[in-house]
Amino acid sequence: MQNITSRKNPLLVHIKKLGQDPAYRRECGEFLCDGDKLYQEAVNAGVEIIQVLTSCKEMAQSIGQRAIFVPQDVLNSISTVKTPQNVVFTCKMQPHMQQDTVNRVLILDGVQDPGNAGTLIRTAYAFAVDAVLLVGNSADIYSPKTVRATMGAMFKQKVCCMDDYVQLFSYLQQQQLPLYGAALAVESISLPMQLPKRVAIAIGSEGGGLSNAIAEQCAYTVKIPMQLGSESLNAAIAGGIILWEMFRQQ
Repeated sequence: MQNITSRKNPLLVHIKKLGQDPAYRRECGEFLCDGDKLYQEAVNAGVEIIQVLTSCKEMAQSIGQRAIFVPQDVLNSISTVKTPQNVVFTCKMQPHMQQDTVNRVLILDGVQDPGNAGTLIRTAYAFAVDAVLLVGNSADIYSPKTVRATMGAMFKQKVCCMDDYVQLFSYLQQQQLPLYGAALAVESISLPMQLPKRVAIAIGSEGGGLSNAIAEQCAYTVKIPMQLGSESLNAAIAGGIILWEMFRQQ
C-alpha cells in the first residue's frame, strides 16, 4: 500500500486534471469517479480500474497493493464533490461499441445536462435498452457529474458518443432500425402506441427538443399525453416514461 501526502504529487495532479479537463480525459483514455458505491459497481462490472485512492486505512488494506492511502484533506482536494466520501478512483474509458446486433436503442440528441444524461443512461439499463447513443452537443459521458448520475449503470450499459449525425444515421441503417422521436408536435402519436420490437428512440435537448437533423429522419414522433396547460417534461422524465412503455411491450 502506497502513501501520498503531498497535493503536488504528479499522480494527484493527473487525477485532479482528469476531473476538470474533458480533452485531457480523452487524451489519457481515463476518467475519474467518486464514492464507495461507484467503486463497488465498477468492481462488480469488471471494468478496468487504474488507480484507487482512499482515506480509509481499512479499505486500503482490503484493496491491497493497488490502493493508495491519502489523508482526507488531500482526497478532498482532488474530488469533484463538495462532500467527498473516502474513495476516489480512475477507470479506463470503454472501447467504442462493437457492431453487435441491437434491438432497442436510446439516442440522446443534444441532451446537455449531465444529470439528465446520466439519469437516462441509468434508466436505459433498468429497462433493458441495448445501447445508448449520444449525438449533437450532448453531455460528456465521462464527466464526473454524468458518471455520478448514472449510479454505476454506465459500467454495465453500452454507451457510445457519435461523431456526428452522419455517423449516427449510418449506424442505424446498418442495424436496420427505424427512428422514432419524442416531440410535442401536433402530428405526434400519443402513447400508449405499439412500438416496433426493434427501434431507436430519440430524446431531444431540454430546451429545444429534437434537432432538425433527427426530426427530419424520424419515421414517427411520439408524445406523452398530459393535461391541458402542462409544460413539456424534463428530458430524463420523458425518456423514462417512453423507455418504460417500450419495456412493457416486450
